[in-house]
Amino acid sequence: MVKEIQVILKINRLILFILFGVMFSEVFDGLTLISAKNNPNILLVNNELELVNSWINDTSPFITAYLNSDSTLIIPCQIPESEVGGRFKMVTWEDQIIWDYILPQEICIPHHDIAVLPNGNILAICTELKSQEEAQNKGLIGISDILHLDMIVEIDPIGIDSANIVWEWHFWDHLIQDINPSLENYGIVSEHPELLDINVNGSGNNVISDWNHCNSISYNSSFDQIIISSRKMDEFYVIDHSTSIEEAANHDGGIYDKGGDFLYRWGNPMNYGRGSINDKILFDQHGVDWIPDGYLGAGNILLFNNNHSEESSAVLEIENVADDNGFYFIYNNDSYLPLNYSWIYESNFYSPITSGAYRLPNGNTIITCSAEEYIFEVSYNGELEWQYHTNMPVSRAMKYSFNFFTNDILGDINEDNIVDILDIVLLVNFILSNEYNEFADINIDGNVDILDVVQLVNIILR
Repeated sequence: MVKEIQVILKINRLILFILFGVMFSEVFDGLTLISAKNNPNILLVNNELELVNSWINDTSPFITAYLNSDSTLIIPCQIPESEVGGRFKMVTWEDQIIWDYILPQEICIPHHDIAVLPNGNILAICTELKSQEEAQNKGLIGISDILHLDMIVEIDPIGIDSANIVWEWHFWDHLIQDINPSLENYGIVSEHPELLDINVNGSGNNVISDWNHCNSISYNSSFDQIIISSRKMDEFYVIDHSTSIEEAANHDGGIYDKGGDFLYRWGNPMNYGRGSINDKILFDQHGVDWIPDGYLGAGNILLFNNNHSEESSAVLEIENVADDNGFYFIYNNDSYLPLNYSWIYESNFYSPITSGAYRLPNGNTIITCSAEEYIFEVSYNGELEWQYHTNMPVSRAMKYSFNFFTNDILGDINEDNIVDILDIVLLVNFILSNEYNEFADINIDGNVDILDVVQLVNIILR
């Protein structure tokens, strides 16, 4: 009965939120961070497309950069004079490097996305190599080549140019095959959805030089879980982050007592023998992320489905079916629920590569269509609220609210760690005295005027 009441309340809240959005839908007031692979410039713009800040790098970002609440920027980028990822930088608002670290390639080769944890550590997607003999001893058949498969490392920044690797997870430790009974990972694939079939072809692609092609990673602090998106497998996976390195390499341990095995997977149940092509929903997806707490659809999963239909992309929201403690249930012989997505935005946009989407605090969704060099924001009801033609293939734009920041951008003019009427009074005094103060320049346009008062009032009301 309690569970039924919770479901009813959740539905009622959703209905109210949608009705509110219909009546009061508008663009979300925030700052959009724009970074593109092979472009050294990272830009931050406001809703009027005015440049608020920029960072110029000596190497190109590797897909997406992320802002911290203290206004520092974390940039995964290429190693100088190389096209290989593996360099990680943290720079200040003023573009001063305060941490610059290169991960040794003997550990792994980072690529695509990172996730910044609440403690400041960085989760990075990497590639590791396995020899033809090693792959064959895991049951791989029909291919004679080096196996490139993905792993995750957690990087703890140290000092100005060092780091410790404090956690690891490898696909290699969670493979199954049904070809050779003499191998230790032999089993019936359909009976082990927590493992990945080493002989699965994914998108009909037998090339193993880029077998998983994981392109995004996101962290859920409520459950201490990680979600990773595999483009080649057309599905995403949820794993336990609470494990030790040893437990992550095994099949038990951690909060959920499954070690590093998949807690959940979704998008292509054919990969674990529990579906047909009619059950496959994801096609080359990117940007798989959890919707944050307090947002519309909190806890659900949002993604950009690149080839949702012929030459048409879509943004999908998938209901999170975990229970209150983060456990996922699956019936014998069935695939993981839900059977379909709960929300879709599909219009006249298409990108076969990169791209992504994020839910915003007011219920809108910001979408990046990389191939069309187009960023746009839509309401939950599908109304276009904001757009920006970038003239460069942005990987995945992110939008931050002004009160995301904890420094001068926040509006804490008197630096008492509270934004309230006292800050408005101080701001008005600066305006009346015609005095410039960087803490009072809320919209960062080089002036202290009535526009800053409007912005500060909006911050307080939010």
